[in-house]
Amino acid sequence: MRITLPVAVAALALAVSACSGGQSPATSAPPATPLAADATGVNPQPLDKLKDGGSLRLAIQQWITQYNSNQVDGTQGDAQAITSLVEPTLFNTDAKGVASPNTDYLLSAEVTSASPQVVTYKLNPKAKWSDGQPLSYKDFKAQWKALNGSDKRYLVASSSGYELVSDVAQGADPSEVKVTFAEPFADWQSLFKVLFPAAEYDTPEKFNKDWIEKVPITSAAWKIGSLDKTSQTITVVRDDSWWGAKPKLDSVVYRALDPAAQLDAYLNKEIDETSAVRTEAYERVKNDPTTDIRVGARWDETIVLLNGGRGPLADQRVRNAVEKAIDRQAIAAVTLKGLPVDPKPVNNHFFMPNQEGYEDTSGEWGKLDVEGAKKLLADAGWADGSPRTKDGKPLTLSYVLSADSAQQQVDQATLIQQMLAQVGIQLTIDKVPGNDFFEKYVNRGNFDLVSFRNVDLIYLSDAYAQYQQPDSDNVFQNYGRVSSPELVDLLKKAQVTTDRAEAIKLYNQADALVWSLGHSIALYQRPQILAVRKDLANFGASGLASEDMNKVGWMK
Repeated sequence: MRITLPVAVAALALAVSACSGGQSPATSAPPATPLAADATGVNPQPLDKLKDGGSLRLAIQQWITQYNSNQVDGTQGDAQAITSLVEPTLFNTDAKGVASPNTDYLLSAEVTSASPQVVTYKLNPKAKWSDGQPLSYKDFKAQWKALNGSDKRYLVASSSGYELVSDVAQGADPSEVKVTFAEPFADWQSLFKVLFPAAEYDTPEKFNKDWIEKVPITSAAWKIGSLDKTSQTITVVRDDSWWGAKPKLDSVVYRALDPAAQLDAYLNKEIDETSAVRTEAYERVKNDPTTDIRVGARWDETIVLLNGGRGPLADQRVRNAVEKAIDRQAIAAVTLKGLPVDPKPVNNHFFMPNQEGYEDTSGEWGKLDVEGAKKLLADAGWADGSPRTKDGKPLTLSYVLSADSAQQQVDQATLIQQMLAQVGIQLTIDKVPGNDFFEKYVNRGNFDLVSFRNVDLIYLSDAYAQYQQPDSDNVFQNYGRVSSPELVDLLKKAQVTTDRAEAIKLYNQADALVWSLGHSIALYQRPQILAVRKDLANFGASGLASEDMNKVGWMK
């Protein structure tokens, strides 16, 4: 799971995943009918039709601070996209989200025992780290020890699944790894999906600090060429020591750009891809002769997170009142206006409407009910007024917004401000520097309301960290500090349930609790509509599929 600002260009929107199947994109408008769960638009082409060399230029939302995607400050999607490009990605997913071993690193990975559950990984013996060491069980073991939650000095983003592992050991030879579980874990492929080197993971100091503004060790077809903070660019280049198929491109250049500037940068030929999900962006790019509009069904949900860790929102009744006061249909209609999609709110935090398992779990909390909101606030002791007051203090909340946000997100914040005013809640919109938005505000709980996107939640157990009970200063990814023992129990049961139908039931029961606790408000599924250079192949709207940057290239 990755989190991202809901801005013009997929912030975690470069959260990479793609090149798999799909039809050749058209320059006409995307279909208005609902997308299939496996919809992709990447201009699939055989490699012999691509040029050797060239560069791909992409925008990112901010300068990257933390490249360890398992560290609490490393969940920003651009960072994860870059890290997964230069570190071993052990599994790829197809357009339906089904995972299989990436044979550049894993010759096989399978459950070899059911009781206890044992997963045996057979490593590609050619795979090695940039320091010359081979990939081995030591890397798996160091990652497990860092992420299993037993040592609180490791500031982890999530311990989901890792806490269920009882042992990691070498198998029959140095290329075999055996991972033993204390309890079955259905989403075992989500563990070690990106593998990190033991040499830079085996102490809390290395885990927390050695990946700040640097990537110390890599193992991929790509390596970091330069990190230029002055120009705000990160250049990834081919690694000549790579043992697999040579990438078609010479480099990928990531440039930090304000979201408002990204569309113009694309039209000025400064970058090669941009989001066309905003109405004004779509209208400006859809007829550009150098552009394909590429559409996919990504797991991508815009939410409003409520901070129950401070102020008036510490009272569940106030959080529930905020839920009832917000007209989600109106927000979806305004945000998605002019796009060829049906602007409906999404009513689930775990499943997208195009996925098996989706159902409306929002109950009364997902329905607009102004009078119900007013009653909840009155019951909580907030006297009627504009704003309401309690013990002489006004009912004032802050909505933290990145100063780099596109107008679409400013409009969303303003709509919510107006909606809350109708029930007596004064909402201030506080713009903060884009580079500080996650690290100093979201991750630190310095907000009352905040909006961002959850993306790529293909493994449902990855969501656990969003609802996990905070442990002292470590909130995992539950930045609003809203949880309950019942919710945690349901999610723990779900992640050890190997029967898919039963797991779906448990996740939907958990989601009903997420709504009733006032944890967060699911707004809408963000359509994946991208403007991409017409002659760029095997890249674009990848939907649920992994992106293979080794196959991305320019047509001959």
